[in-house]
Amino acid sequence: MKIPKLKIGDLVANMPIVQGGMGVGVSLSNLASAVANCGGIGVISAVEPGFNLDDYYKDKFKANMEGLTYHIRKAKELAPDGIIGVNIMTVLTNFEEMVKLSVKEKVDIIFAGAGMPMKLPALVKGSLTKIAPIVSSGKVAKLICKQWDRKHNYIPDAIVVEGPEAGGHLGFSPEQLEHREDFALTDLVKEVLEAIKPFEEKYNKTIPVIAGGGLYSAEDISEVLKAGASGVQMATRFVATEECDAAIEFKESYVNATEDDVYIIKSPVGLPGRAIYNKFVSDVYENGKPKGIKCVNCIKTCNPKETLYCIADALIQAQRGNLDKGFAFAGAKVHKIKEITSVKNIFEELKEGLSKIEE
Repeated sequence: MKIPKLKIGDLVANMPIVQGGMGVGVSLSNLASAVANCGGIGVISAVEPGFNLDDYYKDKFKANMEGLTYHIRKAKELAPDGIIGVNIMTVLTNFEEMVKLSVKEKVDIIFAGAGMPMKLPALVKGSLTKIAPIVSSGKVAKLICKQWDRKHNYIPDAIVVEGPEAGGHLGFSPEQLEHREDFALTDLVKEVLEAIKPFEEKYNKTIPVIAGGGLYSAEDISEVLKAGASGVQMATRFVATEECDAAIEFKESYVNATEDDVYIIKSPVGLPGRAIYNKFVSDVYENGKPKGIKCVNCIKTCNPKETLYCIADALIQAQRGNLDKGFAFAGAKVHKIKEITSVKNIFEELKEGLSKIEE
C-alpha cells in the first residue's frame, strides 16, 4: 500500500505514526527526537519530567516546569525539522501550567488524555500549537467537540482514539476490558469518525483520527488505516529501543515479558491500567501499601490516605531500573518484542511491511 502522510493542519508527518507519550521519563527528548527524525511525531510525556533534578522533592512544581522546558528545547535541537508534541494528562495538578509552558515553547501539538480537557482551547488561544484530545469512544469525542464548539468556537485539530489493548491508563472499565473483543479498534475508529462528522461539516475542516492501543506490526497499522484512521499511535513498540529514555532494566522487562505477564491494575489515578506483572505489583496488591513512600501530589484524583501506593514514585523507580520498587506499564502486544533495537530499524521495518500490503 502507498504509505499516507499524516496531516494535522499545516503539520505534515511523512510517516503516519505518533509515538505515544509515556511517563514517568520513558518518552522524553531522546526518544521523541528520534521518532521525529524518522518522519513520525515524537512525543514528550509531561508526567513528572523534572523527576531527575536535584530539587524535585523540595519544589516539585518548579522542577517539573524546568524539566519540561529542558526536554522540549532539547528535542527541538536534536530534531530541528521534525514534529515534536507533548502528552499532558488532564488529571495532573499542574495541567494548565504545563499546557501554557508548552505553548510558550512553541511545541507543535499537545495530546491530552486521562480526562476531558474542556478548557484546552482557551489555553492555546492565539498560538500555532495544535491540540488533540485522547478518547476511548465516539460518545466522548462528540462530547468534547460539542463543548469546544459551544464554549470556544473551536474543534480538535486531531483526535486520538485509544482502544482497550493500550498500555498505561485506560478509558475502559475493568468489565469492558474483560470483553475487549467487543471494542475492536477498527470499530472505535468508525464510531469516532461518525461522531465528529457534523463538526467537520460545520467548520469545513477535517479532523484526522489517530488510532492507538495494541498496534505492533505493519498489518496492524494497515487495518486501522483501511478503517478510516489518518494515522496510528504506537508507544509500547518504541520502549525497547536504544533511544528510549528509560533504564536498560526497564527495556529488558519488555523483552522478557510473556503474554501471561500482562496485568490489569487499579491505578491511584482512578483508572484501570495495563502493566507488566512483577514482585512490586504482587506485593502491593497482596500485602498492601509499601512503607516509606512520599506523596508528590501529582494527580488531582489521588487520595494519598486511601491509595495503595504512590504511582509517581513507582514509575520513577521503574524508569531508573529499580523494578523491585515499581512497575512498567505496557500494551497488550508487549510479548511480541524480542530484542532491543533502534527507532530507525522499527520505522524501516514498518515502511517495508506497509509497502508489501495490497491496497
